[in-house]
Amino acid sequence: MEKLIAKPVIEKLSQSLVERTITLKSRLGRAPHLTVVLIGEDPASQVYVRNKGLAAEKVGFTHETLLFPATIDPGVVKKKVQELSASKEVDGILIQRPVPKQFKESEVVSWVAPEKDVDCLHPENIGLLVNGTPRFLPCTPAGVIEILDFYKIPIEGKIACVIGRSSIVGKPLAALLLARNATVIQVHRSTLNPEALCKQADLVFAAAGVKHLVNKNWIKDGAVVVDVGIHRNADGKLTGDVDPDSIQSLASAMTPVPGGVGPMTIQLLLENTYRSAEMRLV
Repeated sequence: MEKLIAKPVIEKLSQSLVERTITLKSRLGRAPHLTVVLIGEDPASQVYVRNKGLAAEKVGFTHETLLFPATIDPGVVKKKVQELSASKEVDGILIQRPVPKQFKESEVVSWVAPEKDVDCLHPENIGLLVNGTPRFLPCTPAGVIEILDFYKIPIEGKIACVIGRSSIVGKPLAALLLARNATVIQVHRSTLNPEALCKQADLVFAAAGVKHLVNKNWIKDGAVVVDVGIHRNADGKLTGDVDPDSIQSLASAMTPVPGGVGPMTIQLLLENTYRSAEMRLV
């Protein structure tokens, strides 16, 4: 079974982005700039935000992280995000999730101006994506497509099963696969006999958020399996939505956890930030 590792994909994309950024800086008069809004002190979010900053610096971007206490009034954060949206010096804005309970996710996704929504969560950007005319590509789903393309795994004409229907991964991933002319099956918690549906698929995308949900009963011989899930075992090791030992003899290729889809998300966030900065030239 071939392992679809993210590292060489990221290296290729990063090299290209560094070169494009040098050219863009000379035209724009500054580097692309990413601002991350972090509310509260969630340890995982802190690590993720720090990694975003390091990745931004590596490709020549400038960046900042705005910290707010977990008890902050949502109106204060909203006002600051609106100021960032109006700034000519900011290209990408990301509100790190999860947010504290006093915030409403359905409202937060609309705070960032659509043209700076590099997380691609604003309803306008989701609409453009579904319409086939995306402004930005959703980071994790786009990272999945980049992995398949790098390893020359065909999408067009294939049957693809997306397990999960979240707004961050499942739904936008289905839209990207449709745009690449795959035939998409989408299963979720209310689907009857999801294993039988999934077993038809040439490409399987596990994004249900359930540890080791997908086993040999879900996979047909020769299928390519992409594991978007991430969980921590009792011993502290990371694992995904797929039980790799169970499908080892069936799958022709699979993304590992860790080292598969996860690292791609930040890289595609930077691609979106570059795209946003590029749009300032128009």
